[in-house]
Amino acid sequence: MYHMIRMLDDIVQVFAAESMLMIASILHLGRSGIPKKPITEDDAERMSLCLRVLSNRSDLMVDVFGEQSRAALADMLAASDNRKDYVEGMSESASRVDEISVEVDQGIVFPLLTSGASDAEVGENKFDSSLLQATGRVVGDDGGHLDYQSKLKKVIQLSGFSDPVYVEAYVHINQYDIVLDVLVVNQTGDTLQGLSLELATLGDLKLVEKPQPCILGPYDFTNIKANIKVSSTENGIIFGNIVYDIVGSTADRNCVVLSNIHIDIMDYIVPAHCSETEFRKMWAEFEWENKITVNTNITDLHEYLHHLLGNTNLKCLTPEKALTGECGFLAANLYARSIFGEDALANLSIEKPMGSPPNVPVVGHVRIRAKTQGMALSLGDKISLSQKFPAS
Repeated sequence: MYHMIRMLDDIVQVFAAESMLMIASILHLGRSGIPKKPITEDDAERMSLCLRVLSNRSDLMVDVFGEQSRAALADMLAASDNRKDYVEGMSESASRVDEISVEVDQGIVFPLLTSGASDAEVGENKFDSSLLQATGRVVGDDGGHLDYQSKLKKVIQLSGFSDPVYVEAYVHINQYDIVLDVLVVNQTGDTLQGLSLELATLGDLKLVEKPQPCILGPYDFTNIKANIKVSSTENGIIFGNIVYDIVGSTADRNCVVLSNIHIDIMDYIVPAHCSETEFRKMWAEFEWENKITVNTNITDLHEYLHHLLGNTNLKCLTPEKALTGECGFLAANLYARSIFGEDALANLSIEKPMGSPPNVPVVGHVRIRAKTQGMALSLGDKISLSQKFPAS
C-alpha cells in the first residue's frame, strides 16, 4: 500500500512539474516580444497565480481551485442560461398579439399639424374629453390618464412676476420633437403690438418654425406654440426672449429676457439588455469615456446601485447572484439605449473598506462609454447630480 501511494505521489509531482514548465514557457514567450500580440497583464497574473498554486498544493488551495471555483462557474453558467431564457420569453410574449390595441378605422393624430382649437376637431372624442376635464384628468400619449398635477410639474416659469410681460411654458416631450406651449400675460395697461417669441437652442435641437408675432391688449394673455426637433441624445438648452412695441410710444423695442429651459437626457434613455459579449465589444469600440468619481452620502453598496439605476434609467447586466454577499466591494455593468438607437455603457466600481464605521459613505467611480461625446458627457452630468440622497 505504501509503495502504491509513493508511486501515485511521484506521478503527481511529475505532472505538476511538467505543467509548471509549460506555463513558465508560455509566460516567457508572451513577454519575449516574438509574438505579434504580447501577453496581457491579466493573463500573466493568472499564470503566475497558477504557478504559485502548483508549487504549494495545500488543502486550502485544492479546495478553492478544485471545488469552490467549479461551483462558482456552475452558478455563473446557470444564471446566464436563466437570463437567456428570460429574454427569449420576453421576446416571444412581445411578438404574441393578445388583443387589438388600435382599431383599423381609428384616426391618426399628428401633434405637429394640430394646434389650438383644432386639437379637439382632429381625431378626438369631445364627450370623452369633456368627461376627463370634469374629473381633472387628461389623456397621455400612451392612452393612459394623467392628472393635472403631473402636468403642472412640467410648467417652467420663464419670467418674473414683476416683469411687464409674464411668461411660463409647458414643455411636452414627444420622442423626436418638443412642443413648447408658452403662456404670455400682459401685466401692463398698454397695448403691446408686434409681440414675438424669439427662441434659440444649444445642442442638437432645431427650431422647426419661428412663432408668429401677435398683438396683446391691456392685461390680456395668449398662448404661443413652438415646435423643436430633437436629433440626438444629449442635454439641450432652449433660451430666448420676448420682444414687443408699445402702441403710441416712440421708444425702442422692449425686450424681456427669459430663463433657460434645460432638456433632460433621461427623457430619451430607456433601459435595455445586451449580452456580455456585445457589451465587451461595444466597450472596446466606443472611444468617448467619462469617468465620474463617486461622491455620495449613501453608506450601503447595494443601496447606491439601486439609487443609481432609479435615477439614470440604466439596467444592471450583472446577475443578481454575483451581487449578493458582503465583501466590501461591488462591480456591475450597466446598459441603456436611447430612442435614437444610441448605446450607453457604464461600469460601476465602488467599495467600502471592511471594518469601517457604518456611517462611512461608499467610494469609487463610474466609467461611462458612448459613441458620441454628448451622450457620455450628458449621462455623466446626470449621474453627478443624482448621486446623493436629498437632505431630509
